[in-house]
Amino acid sequence: MRGMGNMQNMMKQMQKMQKKMAEAQEELGEKRIEGTAGGGMVTVIVSGHKEVVEVNIKEEVVDPEDIEMLQDLVLAATNDALKKVEELTNQTMGQFTKGLNIPGF
Repeated sequence: MRGMGNMQNMMKQMQKMQKKMAEAQEELGEKRIEGTAGGGMVTVIVSGHKEVVEVNIKEEVVDPEDIEMLQDLVLAATNDALKKVEELTNQTMGQFTKGLNIPGF
């Protein structure tokens, strides 16, 4: 019966870890990460859940003759923000999977 006590203890630890992971994911969703392009001419704000929540474009970068450049800047700023979110997510959630060999994590 000694093994059952260890199993229950392990289950309690897993439940604690699950709760902490859920809290960490919720905190990530509340964070706002900024990506920029063109020396700050275009700024994209993304939530920790990888949702674009704001796009700011400085007036001086808007050139009706060069819409492609503006599109490229928006794309670059968005990708910059998403890359930063990915790094933050890996840093935050990685603490829960350190040393564990769990497929998908």
